[in-house]
Amino acid sequence: MNTSPAGQRRSRIGLIGLAALFFVPLALSFFLYYGTSWRPSGGTQHGELIQPPRPLPEITLSPASGGPALPDGLRGAWHLVFLGPADCGEACRDSLVMTRQVRLALDKDMTRVRRVYLYPGEQSPAAALAAEQPDLLLASLSGEEGARLAAEFPSDGAPSGPGQWFLVDPLGNLMMAYPPDITPKGLLKDLERLLKLSHIG
Repeated sequence: MNTSPAGQRRSRIGLIGLAALFFVPLALSFFLYYGTSWRPSGGTQHGELIQPPRPLPEITLSPASGGPALPDGLRGAWHLVFLGPADCGEACRDSLVMTRQVRLALDKDMTRVRRVYLYPGEQSPAAALAAEQPDLLLASLSGEEGARLAAEFPSDGAPSGPGQWFLVDPLGNLMMAYPPDITPKGLLKDLERLLKLSHIG
C-alpha cells in the first residue's frame, strides 16, 4: 500500500518529535552539568570533603560501656569521629545524642556505622557517658599514638567547645569534616547516600 507524500511527511515529523523528546533533555542535562557551574541543590553533601583523604594511624578503641577493646581502630566500618573536650558538657552531650539518633535512623545499616569520641588528656569520660551512650567508642589523644592521630585532623577541629565531627571510611581514611552545628537531617542524608553507594564497610 502506497503512502501519500503528506502521510510520509507527518510520519517523519512524528519520528523527529519523538527523538527530540528523548535527546533534548539529555543534551540539556549534559550542558548544565559539564558546561556550567550549576548543580542541583539536593545532590550536594552537607559536610566538607577532605582532599585528598588522609590515612589515619591505627588506635585502640574502648567502648564507653566497658566491653572489650577494639584493636582494629578506625577500620572495618564507617566511623563518625567526635573531637571533644575531656569534660563533656551540655553542648557536647547534645551533639552525641544527635548522632546516636542519626545512627538509629539508618535502621538496617546502623551496624555499618560506629561513633567514636576522641578526647585530650588521659582522664576518660567513659564513666559519665556509659549510661547515656553505651555504643560510643572512646580513645585518648594523649601520648605518642594519640598525638600522631590528632595531627591528621584539620587544625580547626581542635578539641574545644562542643567539638567537631568527622567521617572516616572503612579503610581508615579521614574523608569528611562537619561543623558542630550540623543538622541531623543533613548528616543522615550524607550517610544514607554513602552507605548506598559504598560496597565496603
